[in-house]
Amino acid sequence: MDRDVTQDQRYLLDASARFIEQTYPLERVREKPFRDADWAADYRRRAAELGWFSMLVPDEFGGGSVSGNGAVDATLVAYLRGGMLQPGAFVATNVVAHALSVAGNEEQREKVLAALMSGEQSAAWAVGAPAVHGPVGGTVQAKATGSGYELTGSTSFMVDADTASWLLVTAEVEDGVSQFLLPAGLPGVSVTSLESLDITRAFTEVRFDRVQVSASDVVGEPGRAAEPAARQLAIGCVLTAAESVGAMDHDFSMAVQYAKDRIAFGRPIGSFQAIKHLLADTSLLLEMSKAVTLSAAENLGTDDGYALESASIAKAFVGEHGVDLAQNCFQVFGGIGFTWEHNQHLYLRRLTTDAALYGDPAWHRERLCRLSGL
Repeated sequence: MDRDVTQDQRYLLDASARFIEQTYPLERVREKPFRDADWAADYRRRAAELGWFSMLVPDEFGGGSVSGNGAVDATLVAYLRGGMLQPGAFVATNVVAHALSVAGNEEQREKVLAALMSGEQSAAWAVGAPAVHGPVGGTVQAKATGSGYELTGSTSFMVDADTASWLLVTAEVEDGVSQFLLPAGLPGVSVTSLESLDITRAFTEVRFDRVQVSASDVVGEPGRAAEPAARQLAIGCVLTAAESVGAMDHDFSMAVQYAKDRIAFGRPIGSFQAIKHLLADTSLLLEMSKAVTLSAAENLGTDDGYALESASIAKAFVGEHGVDLAQNCFQVFGGIGFTWEHNQHLYLRRLTTDAALYGDPAWHRERLCRLSGL
């Protein structure tokens, strides 16, 4: 993204770019190696060596960022990942790691948080889309029992939950919202793979059929997780928006280069006014998306009291205009953009799917109005 990165951030981005090019370049996207558990585990461990899963965790728990603002560092890495259509639960694992660093008990931090940061294990966030005016976590219910809780419900459209070691479940309880950390293989938990428009990642549905959990599985204070979950949602939104902006940037660059190279009527098609104006308008969508996402990341990292609002602004703007940008690029490419061999359709698939993750644009616009008291 266009910002003044520090030298340490440049080292992080350069190392991450080399890792991506060596491990999962664009040429391998159609192979879908991420569906192989051993490949995914190796990818995750190597990514963890670069600090991908520890940037939102304080130093005292073994994490740390290269700039002092972990949200911005993670956003820059997410941008890089999006441009190269990287797989894996980068966003969800960072959300869960942050949640455990803030509210996890000693055992959860020692046993799970350390494993997430090292890449030995991964996590998924099981959260449903609530009503706009309600708390986060509306599709799983937790009923208190004598020894703990019983979870019932389902969450859909989760990235890589089929290979996750742990699930952070945000559920409604009688007196509010609670969060639970449980092994993905617990009895009563079923994970179903889903067919998705986006073929660059694996999506799943997770169902909870009277799953029994103990009181020690609760993350934070029982019934008081609405505020932490809202901040987790903001993290998910900002990182997803950053991945989208990376995809937008790469897609736009491909379209610009094609407009320079493609000759029609003896001239590059980029010299024709219709293409010029289309690309000029599209470049504005890209630059505004970069600005709004970086602003949201900085607000999130400094905790200035406007983090939730700015995250919804970024998610709504990028979600809507990322798809617009991809459609505009299709107009530049013409028929070749629709072929399987061309990468253009992969970016349209990715951006369309990103727009729906963690709340679509309409959902976030309405949520922003609620947060602003309108």
